[in-house]
Amino acid sequence: MNITRGLPPAPLATFPVLTIGNFDGQHVGHRALLESVVENAQRLNGVPMVLSFDPHPIEVLRPGTVPKFLSDAHEKYNFFERLGIRELIILPFTQALAALTPHQFVGQVLHKGLGVRLLLVGDNFVFGQGRSGTIQDLVRLGAQTNFEVQPVTPVVLGGAVVSSTRIRKCLTSGNVVEGRQCLGRPYRLTSTVIEGEKRGRQLGWPTANLRIPPHRVLPADGIYATLTEVDGECLSSVTYIGKRPTFQDGERLLEVHIFDQTLKLYGKDISVSFLEQVREDMTFSNVDDLLKQMDHDGVQARAIIAKYHNSFRQLLMANKGND
Repeated sequence: MNITRGLPPAPLATFPVLTIGNFDGQHVGHRALLESVVENAQRLNGVPMVLSFDPHPIEVLRPGTVPKFLSDAHEKYNFFERLGIRELIILPFTQALAALTPHQFVGQVLHKGLGVRLLLVGDNFVFGQGRSGTIQDLVRLGAQTNFEVQPVTPVVLGGAVVSSTRIRKCLTSGNVVEGRQCLGRPYRLTSTVIEGEKRGRQLGWPTANLRIPPHRVLPADGIYATLTEVDGECLSSVTYIGKRPTFQDGERLLEVHIFDQTLKLYGKDISVSFLEQVREDMTFSNVDDLLKQMDHDGVQARAIIAKYHNSFRQLLMANKGND
């Protein structure tokens, strides 16, 4: 996949088949849209393309209100490439770009800049100055500038549209199961193992401690059944997120205990995928009560992981290009 930053001096292909968006999280709705782009490009002998923006438009339009993200740029690029996108155009999102009217955006960016012949977007797509352009405007303006617009119906699960906003709400409430269903895979975080207080080792539950980048969504505090990828191997694990209130609140961290393994992980990047929440965070009056609960948590986490057999391991390894 070729990546072009800024509008190219001339269209990149004779028959561009394009979609537009930021695609945070690469959920099942994103997948359906991008697969449709690729299928239409193959049918029409065109080139499947994505137009995206950097920084996220909200950073420019509403500073200070930017949501935490479900993925980073590298994950998105790998996702596009795996699905068959051949050209990715990344426009710097500026106040000048935001000020373009719908007519100017279509004329300057889509028609003159990219030479679009077929555009696929969600049927709730808005664009142009003040988000004033609707899908009806896009269809009309496209007809005037020689490209077709194909509205795509959003994917619905459980009676609600799949969206990045919905997934963020699921994860931050601890509902990683619904988040997984919307994503089409378990939510995954990758970070570097840092040195902790070694309290887990003293208690018989050694953990790998991860500090999560501040721009990423972190599931609600609590205990989770997880799969952890280390050096290309997918291992069963139980993971705690929180501030360890039993030992006085500290920095909010992610602590991973890998079952039946003794590994040297300091300084390594590992990826943690969340299957189900075992319980919410709790405060214990003494260490013995905490240890009894940890033993119970471990049993429950193993049972959850066993329930899925190898299906998620296979899925995660197939998607390892996301990292």
